[in-house]
Amino acid sequence: MTGVGAAAGMLPAMPAFSREISIAEALTPVDVKLKKRMADVALNAAKGKGATYTDVRIGRYLRQVVATRENRVDNIANGESYGIGIRVIAAGSWGFAATDKMDDVSIARAAEMAVAIAKGNSKLMTEPVKLAPQKGYGEVSWKTPVEVNGFSVPIAEKVELLLGVNAAAMQAGAKYVNSNMFLVNEQKYFASSEGSYIDQDIHRIWPTFTVTKVDAAGGKFETRNALSAPMGMGYEYMRPKEDQKIKGGPVTLYKNNYDILEDVKEATAHVDEKLKAKPVQPGKYDLVLDPSHLFLTIHESVGHPTELDRVLGYEANYAGTSFLTLDKWESKKFNFGSKEVNIIADRTTPGSLGAIGYDDEGVKAGKWDIIKDGILVNYQTIRDQAHILGLKESQGCCYADSWDSIQFQRMPNVSLAPGNAALSAADMVKNVEKGIYMFGRNSYSIDQQRYNFQFSAQLAYEIKEGKIVGMLKDAAYQANTQEFWNSCVQRCDKNDYRLGGTFSDGKGQPSQVSAVSHGSPTTRFNGVSVINTGRRLG
Repeated sequence: MTGVGAAAGMLPAMPAFSREISIAEALTPVDVKLKKRMADVALNAAKGKGATYTDVRIGRYLRQVVATRENRVDNIANGESYGIGIRVIAAGSWGFAATDKMDDVSIARAAEMAVAIAKGNSKLMTEPVKLAPQKGYGEVSWKTPVEVNGFSVPIAEKVELLLGVNAAAMQAGAKYVNSNMFLVNEQKYFASSEGSYIDQDIHRIWPTFTVTKVDAAGGKFETRNALSAPMGMGYEYMRPKEDQKIKGGPVTLYKNNYDILEDVKEATAHVDEKLKAKPVQPGKYDLVLDPSHLFLTIHESVGHPTELDRVLGYEANYAGTSFLTLDKWESKKFNFGSKEVNIIADRTTPGSLGAIGYDDEGVKAGKWDIIKDGILVNYQTIRDQAHILGLKESQGCCYADSWDSIQFQRMPNVSLAPGNAALSAADMVKNVEKGIYMFGRNSYSIDQQRYNFQFSAQLAYEIKEGKIVGMLKDAAYQANTQEFWNSCVQRCDKNDYRLGGTFSDGKGQPSQVSAVSHGSPTTRFNGVSVINTGRRLG
């Protein structure tokens, strides 16, 4: 694989290429009959060695990076990774092995190795693995509903677009600008000893940029990143539709599409404003948080603490624990937030990063409540956790980032539901006496229990007596998760609901990366503590 420098950090690690392939070859899927035959080799070999349960994942992962800076191309990289991972239960314990040698003998050896590992692990087990029931689906398939496969779009077209973005920023006075495009295609085949043979074709795309301007006289600089959202879509995301733009505020916003040229032109103007903006005065403010910002607060303060494996302490050594302990859920009355707070987990929303047909345990995608009217009602689970909550089936939260990674509990889309009453962001602002309107993700900090935190934004605007009066700099809000979500007083309606998300949610040892979306409408939080992070109040 061609080296991609800093851009490599945006994508999961891949084994090195063993050969070069063309884009045309990459776009040709592996024959499903061949995948079924290879899966059966693994299933039969594992059963023959004593496995009581087996699942097989045949994965072909395509990844593309196009990275530019100012008037040059920094990197273009196409990656392919292809192999088979086999997970078994034998002697009541999990075992896993993988190989990229796709002949029958190598596949059978990997299955036998998985069984041997499981039997070895069983000597350390205090109780056997308990799986939630799961029916087999037979031969089924699911595809991300893409209009244009991003990998089929010529590299030259992507380079031309990104260099055009850079040129627009430079012409408007930017000192530095870089723009990038990341594409992922997961071609995944799942088979189990319970009778499922599931073929899936999953696509994701993420365009982004950073614009920097310098005030040479003052020795200061400011930046603004793209307000794009990574999406589970094809290249149609890059072909904006006028009827999908949300205008009328200080920022043009996008719903299920993205105009990168318009965004970079606005970004360059915003950086000028940031250089001249006044520092925020610390104090209590009502916050109006756009989905381009709020998604990260949802991710960190709701998504992570409701992962059941974190609650149980499985992630304590690496990613931390959770303040949402089981006793809070068992009480049926733990006050997580105000009655405005309805948090829904799902794997079905079209265009979202978490949208799938079936998870990596062959569980069909669904949706469920996590927080209902402010009360903690559920977590996120997989098959060997469901019995802990008394659930009759898994919630379908199992994922592995590669064929050679073992699947484990990962976050689904976790989103704040829109309000029921008709309300636009502009109308919400009209009722704020003293507030701050925030857009875009920026620096943040949160403790290991996901309780005490601080978040800042790409853009912050002061609101006085129902009007936006100018930009602020160095504004960040501090709270704990409970007090913050209890300060939630108002949500815009479904017309304002949009997705944010991340390509790089890290977890596990060895670490794996997953992609996840978080939807919300523009939302108001009253009386939140705001600090000045720049210590420049004069």
